[in-house]
Amino acid sequence: MRLGVLDIGSNTGHLLVVDAHGGAAPVPAFSYKEPLRLAEHLDESGAVSQQGIDALAAFCAQALVVAEDKGCEEILGFATSAVRDATNTESVLAQVTERTGVVLEVLAGEDEARLTFLAVRRWFGWSAGRLAVFDIGGGSLEIAAGGDESPDVAWSLPLGAARLSRDWFSSGLPDEETLRELRRMIRTSIARDAGNLLRTGRPDRAAATSKTFRSLARICGAAPSGDGPLVPRMLPREDLAAWIPKLVGLDTEALAALPGVSASRAHQVLPGALVAEAVLDIFDLPALEVCPWALREGVILERFDQLSVLDVDGDGVRDLSRPETSRGVAAVTLRSAATE
Repeated sequence: MRLGVLDIGSNTGHLLVVDAHGGAAPVPAFSYKEPLRLAEHLDESGAVSQQGIDALAAFCAQALVVAEDKGCEEILGFATSAVRDATNTESVLAQVTERTGVVLEVLAGEDEARLTFLAVRRWFGWSAGRLAVFDIGGGSLEIAAGGDESPDVAWSLPLGAARLSRDWFSSGLPDEETLRELRRMIRTSIARDAGNLLRTGRPDRAAATSKTFRSLARICGAAPSGDGPLVPRMLPREDLAAWIPKLVGLDTEALAALPGVSASRAHQVLPGALVAEAVLDIFDLPALEVCPWALREGVILERFDQLSVLDVDGDGVRDLSRPETSRGVAAVTLRSAATE
C-alpha cells in the first residue's frame, strides 16, 4: 500500500509518501516539505495568524496534489503543538478543510510522545530493554519511557525550539542574565515530572529523535545524513556542554554554516541545545542515541498494525479508518483526505 503521511509540525509541513505493509519497515518513496513556522505565526492572543493559516492551506492543497500524483491510496493528516496550543485551533482546521478538503487530526501531546516511542521501539527492538525517548519539536518536548511497545509514562512540555526562540530570542540574543533565567526555566519544567521516568530506574537505552537532536548530534561530530540511517549517531553530554558557550557567541549566519543546521532553523539551535543539555543532565544520561524514526513512522506503524486485523467475512482487511482503542490508550483518529 502506498500511503501519504501529512505532518503539520510547529516548524515544517511535511508530506512523506511511503510504501508499507504490516510487519515490514515503511520504505520512503517521496518527500515534500515546506518551512511553515507556525509556532512563529502566533499573534498576541496565541492565535495562528491569517498569514499562517493561508500558508498552511496552500501547503496542504499542494501536498494533496503531490499525494495523488504519487499514487497514494490514503493520507493520514495530523497536526502537533502549534495548532494544538493555538487559541483558534477549530478555525484553523475548518479553514484548511473548507479550502483543500484535507482533514487534519490534532494529536494530544501524550499521543505524540506515545507514537514516537512506538517508532523508536520498533527501530531498536526488544534488545533495547527499558527505553527512554526524547523528542524536541518546534513547539514541545515529548518524553516517554517503558519496557513494552506502549510506554509506561508519556508526557509533553511546551519547550520546543521554535517556541523558545519566539518567546526569548525575538529581539536578538538575550543577555547573560536572561539566558540564565531561560536555562533555569527549562530545567525546572523538566525536573518537575522527571520522577515519572526515574522512579522505575535508569533506562537501558536512551534515544533522541527529530531534527533538533539530529542537528545537535551533527554539530558534535556525528555522521552526516548522507551516510545513511543505519550508521549509529550519538549526542554525548560532554560534547554538547562544550559546544553551548560557542553557540552563544555565534550569529544566525554563523549558526547556519554549522554542519547539519539549515538556514531556516539556525535561530533555534541555541534554545534547542539548552533543552537537550537539560534532558541529559536531569536524567543523568552520558549520551543520547539518535533514532532516524520518529512521529511520522509511529503513525504509519500504528495504522498498519490496525490494518493487519483480517476481516472474518473475507473482504481482505477490515476497515479501521476509525481506529479502536487499544492497549488502554485512546488510538489517534487519522482520517484520509479523499477526493472525488
